[in-house]
Amino acid sequence: MADLDDLRARWLRALLPARDGACFPEPYRYADALLRRWSEPQRRYHTVEHLTAVLDHIDTLREYADDLAAVRLAAWFHDAVYLPERSTNEERSARLAERALPEAGVGPEVTAEVARLVRLTVTHDPAGDDRNGQVLCDADLAILAAPPSAYAAYTAAVRQEYHFVPDDAFRTGRAAVLRQLLGLPRLFRTPYGQGEWEATARYNLAGELEMLSPDGSPAP
Repeated sequence: MADLDDLRARWLRALLPARDGACFPEPYRYADALLRRWSEPQRRYHTVEHLTAVLDHIDTLREYADDLAAVRLAAWFHDAVYLPERSTNEERSARLAERALPEAGVGPEVTAEVARLVRLTVTHDPAGDDRNGQVLCDADLAILAAPPSAYAAYTAAVRQEYHFVPDDAFRTGRAAVLRQLLGLPRLFRTPYGQGEWEATARYNLAGELEMLSPDGSPAP
């Protein structure tokens, strides 16, 4: 169970450095509004627990970020709008950041960077010199390198979020996602992610793909 008071404190650690010393407006109402979004009933994986995990992974990768506050804010917004049946969640989340952050006292440069990072989670494909993007994308994908029980819980939660999709269609779609990920030269872009998460994530993805295959054949 996520600690909501701790998350509110972590929101301050993200927001206040981006305000350039401004002390208004009252910051907690933005944290509370975002936490309400992350606690919506349609969510099974994209929950406050996922938000907490992404923030934890960003802390692990913090040395690689050029603007740690922007990356942390992007984590708060990256799935703030989430309806499983829609394909526009990242864009709508980025637009939410573009509306909320200026109101919360964040300047236009940081706001634009946060929105850019949120949109980057559509592809998880940051450029080679995009250090902020690499940290956010690695943190978001770190679940792929989870231990077996946690990875199984993740895949079950994803299936629950897409409960409205028939089994055959879900298996086909999920398998396509897994093949696309396995076909990438690298899943993780930071040195830490490549060294600590890459091999385990590929093992997990290949195992899941094998389980989804009708004949149980291994991943190519």
